[in-house]
Order: sequence, then C-alpha cells, then structure tokens
Amino acid sequence: MTADKPYLTGHYTPVADEITATELTVEGALPPELNGLLLRNGHNPKPGVTPTHWFKGSGMVHGVRLCEGRAAWYRNRWVHTPALQGAPYMTELGPDLTASTAGTHVIEHAGRLLALCEANVPFEITPELETVGAHDFGGKLRTAMTAHPKEDPVTGELHFFGSSPFPPHLVYYVADAKGEIVHSSEVPGATAALKHDFALTRRHVVFVEGNVTFDPAESSGIPYGWSDRQPARIGVMPRGDDGARHTRWFSIEPGNMLHTANAYEDGRGRVVLEGPTVDREGFLLSWNWWVGAPGRGTEPVARSYTRRWVVDLDAGTVDEQIIDDLPVEFPTLNEEYLGSENRYQYAISFPDEKGFGGYGVVKYDRTTGARRIHQAGDARMPGEAVFLPAAGATREDDGYLLTVVSDLKQDASHLLVLDASGLDRIATVHLPHRVSAGLHGSWIPSTGPDDTEA
Repeated sequence: MTADKPYLTGHYTPVADEITATELTVEGALPPELNGLLLRNGHNPKPGVTPTHWFKGSGMVHGVRLCEGRAAWYRNRWVHTPALQGAPYMTELGPDLTASTAGTHVIEHAGRLLALCEANVPFEITPELETVGAHDFGGKLRTAMTAHPKEDPVTGELHFFGSSPFPPHLVYYVADAKGEIVHSSEVPGATAALKHDFALTRRHVVFVEGNVTFDPAESSGIPYGWSDRQPARIGVMPRGDDGARHTRWFSIEPGNMLHTANAYEDGRGRVVLEGPTVDREGFLLSWNWWVGAPGRGTEPVARSYTRRWVVDLDAGTVDEQIIDDLPVEFPTLNEEYLGSENRYQYAISFPDEKGFGGYGVVKYDRTTGARRIHQAGDARMPGEAVFLPAAGATREDDGYLLTVVSDLKQDASHLLVLDASGLDRIATVHLPHRVSAGLHGSWIPSTGPDDTEA
C-alpha cells in the first residue's frame, strides 16, 4: 500500500484481518428495544493489494449484534466473491457479473442478506457474515443491480434497477415481499450516464442522470468521467406495469448526485426530489481523491451540497435550488417516510475543500429550515447514520441514529447511538479494532431469541 492513495490511509486504512469479539464494552445505556444486527459495508482490499480506485477495493461487512441492552458481538468478514480471489470483471465473453467487490451496501429483503455493488449481481451472506454466493433472483435478474434498492414501506416490494454503459442502459425491476421478481422493463430514453441511486414516490419512480458518463479512456478501472456534453436530467416514470413507456425526462442544471435523500409528490402533484450534489469542480476533487491523482481535495465530498428539485409534470418545468451550504453526504431518513413527504433528514458533514469544518451527524428540519449538528470531535469520522424508530414512536424523529465512528487518535472505532430527536449521545459501544471508513449499511431487527447470540 502506498501513501499516495488516500483511500488506503487515515480513516480509510483497510482492516487487515477478520475477527469475532463478544460482550463488547458499553458506555451509557443501550435502549432495550434495540434487538438486532447493525451491518455496515465498505471497500477494504486484502493486505498487499493496492486497487487503482477506491471503488475497486473488495467488500468487507462489519456487524454488531445488540440484544436487550447488551452488545453481544462484533465480527467482520470479507464478502468472498470471485473478485476477492483476483478474478477479472471483463472476460473474453464479456463482463462477469459475479466478479464483484460487493462493497457498497448490504440490505435485507425477504429473509436474505445481500451485499451489493452496482456493476454486479448481489451476493448473499448469512447473519454471521459468511458468504453464501451470488444471487440472481432465480435467473430473473438479467443485468447488474443497483446498490441502492428501495423497499416500499407500504407494500414491502423491493424496487431497483440495473444500469449499463451499453444498451439497454436502464432496466427497472420490482421484487415482491417474498423476494420474487414480478416485473422488469427497459426504461426508454436513458443514456450511458452514471446512475448510482434513484428515488421512489407513492406514484412514480425517479431516475437521475448527471454529467458523469461512460468514458472508455478512463484508466482507473472505473470507466466514468465528467462530460460537459452529457446533459443532466431527471427521469420520472409512473409506477405500474405499463409505466416505462410513459417515462418523461426533464433537463436540470449541470452536476452529479450519488445519493438521493427522498422524493415525494407534494399537494399540487409535483415531484419533489432532494439529495447532495457536486458541480464539475466538486466531482473532479472527489475523482482525484478516489484514484489518488494530483489535485485531490481534503475529502471526496468537499463540495457536496444539498439540492432540491421540484418537477411540475403539468407545466413540464423543473425548479431547483441549493438549500444548504454545508458539505454533506450519506443522506438518510426514517424509512417509514420513504416516498412520502418527510420533515426530517439526516446526513454526515465533512470538511470543505480547504479543510475547514469538521465531521458530524447532521439533522435537517425541512419544515422550519433548522439545521442541527452533533460534532464528532477531533479526528473522529462517523459513517452513514441509520435511523431506528423507538418502541411506541409517535413522532417522525422519535428514534435512534446508529453510526460507526473511526477515531484516528485512539486508533479505534465505536458504535455511537444518538437520540434522533436532539442528537444527544445515548450510548457508545467500543469495538475491538478500528473499522475503516466505509459506505452504507442497514439495521436488521431480530426475529426471535435464536438470532441474538454469537
């Protein structure tokens, strides 16, 4: 590993081994209703491996089991895909969709735990984080799968897509609550632009194409780059079996968005979409960091600001504005409000391109415009904050935020539990070693007493 690769140093230094630890030390009092498993995924190359891009590091899943006020265990495991053993993505027969890093996200649907990477098919893992194997939904998944599927909180359906730089550029899927794909359709009008995330409303599916698109000349192994010629657009597709042929695309200002915060229809039927975006300069700062090129910023999201788009389907217009000047990423919310109008959103704050500002967990009140920050502290970097509703919750923000924090001064990590209402600290779970800064994760509630022990 070399010092010129920022994604292999500091908070991002890979973990070198797999361990299991039980009965973790807890400061404060864990809420007794937190019975389940917190999973967090991220890129973590094996010792001796130096990937050419942060996104090409092999996936490692970290898990913390909470049970009746205890932190029963921690364990971490690489996702054992062909890529972990060096198998190439591109072969003489085309891409091998099983040669995955499986390092972007980890979710549960219909009783399966799936580690995800958008260029590949999912990999199933066990609750003990051991790898089961590639999962293609019984052969019905014919493409790669986004790392950001959306589970409808009303129907239990899983909505997702497969994106490719080659036609068909965009295929939309729906799996029912039992995990069976019941619908797939090609989305007309899509281009080779990068589509990392999307949004779901009660009536529509919302896709975003920014200025980052397929670039065969890119040498990092991730063949994408900024193009001023690629139009930035929002695609709005009605939900339902016949929705794809009614997809409409709307031009927006140049930029690129990796993660949506939420989308919904307002009282006038307009589609409202929010999420952090970067401009051209912000993307180049991030890209240079991701590949270890000269000119990289202090952080890969140093110019990532929350933007709101309001799509008026009747008028055929889009109103957009930056609604906050704080660099943030990894937006989350109480997922019971996914697809509906939400008052509260959460995110992680980062230093700006000059190194000013610090890491923290941010709460936005979309009704009042207020912003609250829980400062992480010097040399402490929190990861994506997962929202868990409190027992008997009556308010949208009545719950907890769980985030894994990397602490460089202590060369350690801890699981931080915050009150989602005021961002006050409730408990800290000390982990047995430092967890490298990663990407996304999920909370998996316990289904019975048998899944709470090591």
